[in-house]
Amino acid sequence: MQSRLVFVHALSPLHAGTGQGVGVIDLPIAREKATGLPYLPGSSIKGVLRDACHDKKMRADVFGPDPASDLGFAGSASFSDLRLLLLPVRSVIGTFAWVTSPYILYRFLRDVDCIVMTDVPSEVPEASEHHRCFVSAQGSSIVENGKVLLEELDLDAEASKCVGEMAEWIGKRVFPGESEWQRMLVQRLCIVSDDVLSFLLDTATEIFSRIRMQEDAKTVAKGGLWYEEALPAETILSGIIVASPVKATPDQVFATIEHLTRKPLQLGGKASVGRGLCRVTVVGGN
Repeated sequence: MQSRLVFVHALSPLHAGTGQGVGVIDLPIAREKATGLPYLPGSSIKGVLRDACHDKKMRADVFGPDPASDLGFAGSASFSDLRLLLLPVRSVIGTFAWVTSPYILYRFLRDVDCIVMTDVPSEVPEASEHHRCFVSAQGSSIVENGKVLLEELDLDAEASKCVGEMAEWIGKRVFPGESEWQRMLVQRLCIVSDDVLSFLLDTATEIFSRIRMQEDAKTVAKGGLWYEEALPAETILSGIIVASPVKATPDQVFATIEHLTRKPLQLGGKASVGRGLCRVTVVGGN
């Protein structure tokens, strides 16, 4: 059994929905029950990769046989849910910041610990005070006069070396070979308290109003107004892929997945209106 870390970088707003909502938002994004953190179900990325694989035998060996098939074996690839790692939030200074919190980073490092990887930063700033945040000591583009202004939040910025180290490590894997984007991540990473991030998750996601027109009258159809929620473009999520030698070897599993992720994929719903265009990167391994 072997495992890899997988990153998803949203190039357009990402709608991984849960069906009909019960609140103001008719079509909300999927969130964990206990934490309220957004996630992309592992079945979503597995299904997209499966459809993109045109080699019938390899598709069955890696992702499992077709439902209509009478073959009785499981696929060799298992996908965890992809959980939020970095949330892009509008910043008065520097356009936007990639925001995360200690809980998210500790959980991410726990996942990384399942993969044999080198030079993994282990220190996470304890951002426990609501009015404080941590930015990179190597230089930040979202700080002015010691302040970070996220949405309507006014936070006191404190430079931390470990923020830059974490940003550099993540950037090299999310943006391989793209030094400019790696530099941007270092300059824009911001670690806030878990409570502040929880507030931002309620206010910084994108809400779209949609309407359905009557074809004959060109007016809004009855019941044809609804609201959809999506994770903003530039959101970064992470998860784990595990390969078991059922029908395909781990090397065959990851070679197939890496081939299928060379180009952006459409994940989640609302593809016809441009949602869910994502880059997928698979890294690490034991």
